[in-house]
Amino acid sequence: MKGQTFVPTDYDIFAGLDVDKRSISVTFTNHQEFIRSLRMPYSVEHLVSYVRKHFADQKVAFAYEAGPTGYGLYDGIVAQAYPCLIVSPSMIPKAPGQRVKTNRLDSRLLSENLRGGQLKSIHVPSPLYRELRHLTQLRDTFVSQMVGMKQRIKSLLMMEGIEFPPAPAGRQWSFMIKEQLRKLPCSQTVRFKLDQWLDSLEFNEKQVLKVTREIRRFCQNDAELSECIKYLMTIPGIGWIVASQLLARIGD
Repeated sequence: MKGQTFVPTDYDIFAGLDVDKRSISVTFTNHQEFIRSLRMPYSVEHLVSYVRKHFADQKVAFAYEAGPTGYGLYDGIVAQAYPCLIVSPSMIPKAPGQRVKTNRLDSRLLSENLRGGQLKSIHVPSPLYRELRHLTQLRDTFVSQMVGMKQRIKSLLMMEGIEFPPAPAGRQWSFMIKEQLRKLPCSQTVRFKLDQWLDSLEFNEKQVLKVTREIRRFCQNDAELSECIKYLMTIPGIGWIVASQLLARIGD
C-alpha cells in the first residue's frame, strides 16, 4: 500500500486483525454483512492459508493496530500480495461511550472501519530504515542513562553539601573532573555510591561511543543512507549525528 490510497470498493473481503504475541483474533466482513470471527495462532502462514481456502476467488484486504509486535505480520501479508494497513490506535474511529474492549470486538471494529474507508495506515519503514532505527534508539537509551547518571551525581553532592569541582564551560565532565570526583573527601558510604555512579557513567559513555561508531559504519556501508546523510548535512546546524537521527525517523 506504499504510496497508494486504499479504496474499499476495490476489495471484496475486509479482515480486521487484533494481534498479540501468541494469537490473532480476526474478523471477516464483506460489503453487505459480517461473515465470521475466529482466533488462530500468530502465524502468517496459518492466516494466509485460511484466507486462500475460504476466499480463494475474492480480493482480501487486511488491517491491524500498530503495537509491540512490530511489522512482521505486515511483511508476511504483503509478501503474499495482499494489501495491509497498520493503523495508529488513536486514529481508529469509535462510537461515543463504547467501553467494552475484547480482542474479537476490536478485530470487528477494524474490519468494519476498513470496509468503510475510515482507516489510514501509518508509514511503514523499509527494513533498512528499521535497522537504522534500532541503532539510533539504542544510542538514545545510553545517552538518556548517561544524562540521568550525571544528574544523580550532582544531586548527591548537593545533598551532602559537597561542591562540584569547578570547570570551564563544556568541560564539566572531562576526564580530569571525573578524577577529581573520585578523590573528593566524603564518608565511606557516599564514596561507594559516588564511585558506583561514576563507573556507570563511564560505562554509558563507552556504549554511546561504541553505538555511534556502529551507526557510522552501518550508514557508510549503504549508498542510499550515505547520500541522504550528505543531503541533510547541507542544512546549516545539522551534523553527522543529528543527520543520522533524522534519517532514522524520516525514513525512505
